Parts: sequence; C-alpha cells; structure tokens
Amino acid sequence: MLKAPDHQVAGHKADGGNLGPLVDDSGRFYKPLQGNERGSNEVSFYSSFSSDTKVPDHIARFFPKFHGTQLVEASNGSGKQPHLVLEDVTFGRVNPSVMDIKIGSRTWAPQSPQDYIHKCFEKDRTTSSLRLGFRLSGIQIFQSKESGIWKPEKRSSIQSLAADEVKLYLKKFVSSDASTPDSAFASIVYGGSAGILSQLLELKSWFEDQTKYHFYSSSILMMFEKESALDGKRSPRPEIKVIDFAHVFEGEGVIDHNFLGGLSSLIKFLSEILTFPDGCETTIEDGETTSS
Repeated sequence: MLKAPDHQVAGHKADGGNLGPLVDDSGRFYKPLQGNERGSNEVSFYSSFSSDTKVPDHIARFFPKFHGTQLVEASNGSGKQPHLVLEDVTFGRVNPSVMDIKIGSRTWAPQSPQDYIHKCFEKDRTTSSLRLGFRLSGIQIFQSKESGIWKPEKRSSIQSLAADEVKLYLKKFVSSDASTPDSAFASIVYGGSAGILSQLLELKSWFEDQTKYHFYSSSILMMFEKESALDGKRSPRPEIKVIDFAHVFEGEGVIDHNFLGGLSSLIKFLSEILTFPDGCETTIEDGETTSS
C-alpha cells in the first residue's frame, strides 16, 4: 500500500488532497512526473545517469537508484498517473534527522523560459542562494523519544538566513540539545572518514572533472540517526544523497561551476564547524533566532 513519506522535508507533499510523492513498504519512492517537460527531463536524466558506465560506483551511490516509471494511483485522487520509481533514501532509518539543501547560486538554466528564469532569479536573490551558493530548503531534527521531531513552523523561514544563521542550523542539526546548538555530534556525523564532510569532498572531486551534466535546482539531502549517536553503541549512519533532477541539462564539455561552487561553499561551512565547534551561540525557536 502506498502512503505519503514520513520524512519528506521539502517539495510538494501528498497531503490535503495535493499531488505529491508516495512510498511503499519495500523501499521504493514514487515521484509524480512534473509537467512542462520537467518530468520527461528527469526521466531522461535518470535513464542516462543509471546506464552511464563512466560514472564510478563510489559516485553513483550518492544518487537514488532508478527503477523506471510506473502508473500508480495519484495522491490527489486524480486516478493513475505516471511516476518515477526511485530508491526511498530514508527507508529503514529510525527517526532520522534530515536536511534538504538546494545547491547553486543560480537555480535556473540559461535555456529555460524567460518567465521561469525571472521567477527563479527573484527567489535566488531574496534567499541565501545568491549570497552563499546554497539555501536550506527543509529540515527535521529528531530531539528525543519524548519530544519527537522538531521542524521550523514555516519552511520559508530558513531559506533567507544570513551566513551566521545558516551555520547555526548546521550546528543545531548535529546537537544534543533541542534549542541550543552545541555541535555535540559534529565529529561523528560531519567528521571522520565515513562522515558527511568526507562524502561531500568525494562528490566535489567528481564535479571538478565531470562535464556531461549541469545540475540546476538540485539538492543535497543530509541525514543521520540521532538515537544511535545518543546511545553511542551504533553508527549514526551519516549519509548524503543528491536529489531532484528536473532541471539537469547537457554540460557540453564545460564544468558545472554553479553546482561546484555551491558544494564548495557548503563544505567550507561544515569544515569551520568541525574546526571551531564552540563559541557564542544563538538559541533557535520555531524557525527564528534569538541571542543567548
């Protein structure tokens, strides 16, 4: 039986009669094909990427597995609609903390329609994308079994943060306390040979060479299991995935400097947190920051 994902933090959601993605009980994620050629563009990317023998396995693991397309009952009650069938990247995770980060200072491709370019440019300009090379799109943080999951009241509240506020959320993501970022788990989530920073650096090395694809408006999903970090007996399973490929275009032999620049900026933020985990912090409450 298909149902709405429990751990979706950004994008269109399948609730209240809206069209959105669904998941099953076997680890598959069903994403409705978007209109205006976005759906066919995403199918084309997955078909090309999944069969591209030049993509090394250690890079392919950062992308959801592709299982083709399928007609399934849409979440909005409109009957059977075509869906991408992908790997459910949070499948099997217990109370994961998840952060969706849209990468690139520019979320539009030069070949996009002018009205779309204008819309995206305005959002890039008014959020942190243009200033930082990325923006936070969504976040959920597991606090404890008693307190459950924390999310900002409005997702839009985290998209236009200043650099110090972005760093605050990146610290909160790996903190033990629900309100004051202490970066308690930064070393085992961001750091280490299997940590998120190491994975991002591995991905960056590929983007420094690959010229086949240009990724616009794609995101990096960061996740880990805080309960495992709290009990210290199991790995918190830090992991990244690159998602959302409706706006991927041919690279035509040119490095994707837009995505690479945003990725490098995110790496810099996480590197600074690992190097300087302490310092004067700010309390976060319901998506807003206040000095402590």
